[in-house]
Amino acid sequence: METTSRVGAQAPAADGTAEAMPSARRTVDSYLLAPFPWYGLDEAFTGQRWLMQVGAAADGAVEHGSIGHGDEPSVRSDGPFGNSDKERFAVVVTVAANPVRRSPDGTGLLEATSVSSAAWLAGVGLLSFTWPNQMDHTLRDDWLDQQTETAWVLADDLQGDDWSTLSLPVDGVPTSFHYRESEFGWVLAGSTKEGVHLGAYGRGMSAYGLGFSVVKDIHEYAS
Repeated sequence: METTSRVGAQAPAADGTAEAMPSARRTVDSYLLAPFPWYGLDEAFTGQRWLMQVGAAADGAVEHGSIGHGDEPSVRSDGPFGNSDKERFAVVVTVAANPVRRSPDGTGLLEATSVSSAAWLAGVGLLSFTWPNQMDHTLRDDWLDQQTETAWVLADDLQGDDWSTLSLPVDGVPTSFHYRESEFGWVLAGSTKEGVHLGAYGRGMSAYGLGFSVVKDIHEYAS
């Protein structure tokens, strides 16, 4: 798969509760360093918007990041997979469309990013809020490893039977996305004409009515 490696991709941490996100990761400064446009839900969404985290290469260059919409999700729940009946959220992942390129130290090559990169980051992002939090820690780690590997395999086979096609507007233009649902929520991934790949995941909020657009002012997510 022509995608960022799982190490280089810097997927969201498994301990993904709002409380686990250091404030430094939730400030706007790192988003402003990105050489590509950020995407979020379009103006049809009138709910809360919030920052999450960015992922950077070894040289500090921002390569991808996530911004949230709706209820900030947590894994605290009386149920098996988070507050699925109470929380309504959608997270948009923007990934820079990079070709194969040399590593910062010049000793090797970094794999190209692709729609699969966005699909994997979105799949792992959803898992970070949906693990069975009543599990023993050892079993939970095994479960996360297994599900993360599954997310990788699924992202590597976007033409497989686990994915369907969904058309959603991006900057007002109908755009084709790869889409799948699971007991944890939904995941989708596609590309834009602005030179970035988009991933998204959510729960309690239908993906079918969503639209995406370039974020005009990322500060709106920091308030």
